[in-house]
Amino acid sequence: MHRKTIATITSGAALAAIVAGMAFAAPGKPAANKPAIGDFGFDETGMDRSVAPGDNFFDFADGNWVKRTEIPNDKPSFGAFDTLADLSLIRTRGLLEAAAKSPSSKIGSAYVAYLDTATIEAKGLAPIQPWLARIKAASTKADYVALAVEADRNGVLVPFGTGVSTDAKDPDSYVVSVRQAGLGMPNRDYYLSSDAKLQATKAAYQGHIARMFTLAGEPNAEARAKAVVDLETQIAQAHWTNIQSRDADKTYNKMSVAQLVEMAPGFDFVTYFKGVGTPTDSVVVGQPSAVAGIAKVIADAPIEVLKDQLIIRSLNEFAPVLPTAFDKESFAFFGTELRGTPEQQLRWKRAVNWTSASITDEVSKIYVAKYFPPATKAAADALVKNIIAAMNARIDKLDWMAPETKAKAHAKLAAFVPRIGYPDRWRDYSALVIKRDDAFGNHLRANQWAHNYNITKLGKPVYRWEWGLAPMTVNAQANPTLVAITFPAAILQPPFFDPKADPAVNYGGIGAVIGHEISHHFDDQGSKFDPKGRLATWWTPADVAAFKQRTDRLVAQYDAYEPLPGFHVKGGLTLGENTADLAGLAASLDAYHKSLGGKPAPVIRGFTGDQRFYLGYAQVWQRRHRDNDLRNRLLTDPHSPAQQRVWTVRNIDAWYAAFDPKPGQKMYLAPEERVRIW
Repeated sequence: MHRKTIATITSGAALAAIVAGMAFAAPGKPAANKPAIGDFGFDETGMDRSVAPGDNFFDFADGNWVKRTEIPNDKPSFGAFDTLADLSLIRTRGLLEAAAKSPSSKIGSAYVAYLDTATIEAKGLAPIQPWLARIKAASTKADYVALAVEADRNGVLVPFGTGVSTDAKDPDSYVVSVRQAGLGMPNRDYYLSSDAKLQATKAAYQGHIARMFTLAGEPNAEARAKAVVDLETQIAQAHWTNIQSRDADKTYNKMSVAQLVEMAPGFDFVTYFKGVGTPTDSVVVGQPSAVAGIAKVIADAPIEVLKDQLIIRSLNEFAPVLPTAFDKESFAFFGTELRGTPEQQLRWKRAVNWTSASITDEVSKIYVAKYFPPATKAAADALVKNIIAAMNARIDKLDWMAPETKAKAHAKLAAFVPRIGYPDRWRDYSALVIKRDDAFGNHLRANQWAHNYNITKLGKPVYRWEWGLAPMTVNAQANPTLVAITFPAAILQPPFFDPKADPAVNYGGIGAVIGHEISHHFDDQGSKFDPKGRLATWWTPADVAAFKQRTDRLVAQYDAYEPLPGFHVKGGLTLGENTADLAGLAASLDAYHKSLGGKPAPVIRGFTGDQRFYLGYAQVWQRRHRDNDLRNRLLTDPHSPAQQRVWTVRNIDAWYAAFDPKPGQKMYLAPEERVRIW
């Protein structure tokens, strides 16, 4: 397996150097000190120069990297994000192992308990048996509602997804939301498609359920497994598609609880809301026809089948802290069958991930104290402002947007809250009980704590300080109701961000990521939220029509891509991400050009500034997928695969000027065929 050497950013001065290099440094030479990757921040050895940029820019920039890189056996895919995620994992392990030396450390005790498989094995099914016995004892639909309440509190999935979330039309308030759920596989396609591979996966799922029943000592495993899959197939038939479910307007349906009960009489929502701790007068329903359809399925289903579904959901939820046989069986389906991953992660990696996900802020505090001091926030914020300025300038140049809408778009950009590194407040876990010898109990209590934390938001002002990403996470995020963009500490490293790299590569890397998140607020869904974060109409009808004409062309372009035989990119599902890639890349290039101060970019190792910019962009999307993982992503992921994300460049005129692709080459688009939005 090929791994790059990673340099870390551990001081405000280092990040300030990056910002200075990107925004203010005089062009001419790359930084005197060698960057972490290659001679100027880009891995030239990863290029396949036998491929013309105009035929496949991904292969040109990353082809040799793909050829020489093996996917680790414990991963479904591998790329630049994973390299940094592995680094974050190793760092966090060190912190948790140090914490584990203190018996009073909550995170240390959680980590130790998760690692203690001998104790888990010795306890067998005893920890979960009281809950399973309660499920088995139910005999009526009223009993089932009570079980669903308890399951929800325990973190076990039930046929409806409920919780407390920001009200999209009143972003200063919380509201109870209800949405479709009830599927054990990723989405409805796995149940309803006639494709042979998906049918095989469905059969494997049924086999998995039967084996879990058998491991738990349950009789008639095969027949009961078939009944559960048949139940979920009926639920899948009621589900909206992923494309339908991403429409912010159609998924906002506020109604009284009485109206919900009238619409979906097959389930006792009044008792359910009271039981889970969210008694309420009104709810926002995500997919009304699906919720009604699922309620009818529940009303018509035999109670024994509903109970069996809860048993299976419970065994899979707690499989990592049950005897090894359950853990292995759960991974065999969800890891190997669905994602193609040959081997499960080492236990310590899973212990780090579970502890970080369950007691997030306690881990985050010590992580950022060591790896991301507060001084870096201000420096990175300056970089974000450079890209925002470029986006403002692009809005001014639009020929399809009305002046009054442009004014509001500028106001929205001015309202942005850049969130860099880590939040300025931490959650309080004092109510969470963690024991060094009780992995199952820790998992259960952590789920219950998360549930209680969520429902107690109801009636309070929105927690605007709260992030959806931990600092250890290699990712970034846009939040439409908070008008916020978030960049955790872990992503602010090479290949995304390197103080010693050529500014063009940094702009193509982290600059394009920043531009992507900024422009999410102006994609086909983000654009529906006004400068105050409200789901509201603030564009003219002509703006909407002109925007849709452009995004429809982008949908068609991506629909034509077929990364696996018979499986295309879903342009409608990936539209938001594709729009953000296109706009973010264009805005970051503008910011790079402005940083040159009117001087020409230097030529480095034969590459112009614009060429290095696009190579830097391609480098962060280095990725290899296993076929099962790629198939799963094509069906469920709102992001296009990495190769198609790199192909975004074929819509940008400046890429043509940089690499001179010719008509007839595979990536070439005539000027009138290129999609230009922002």
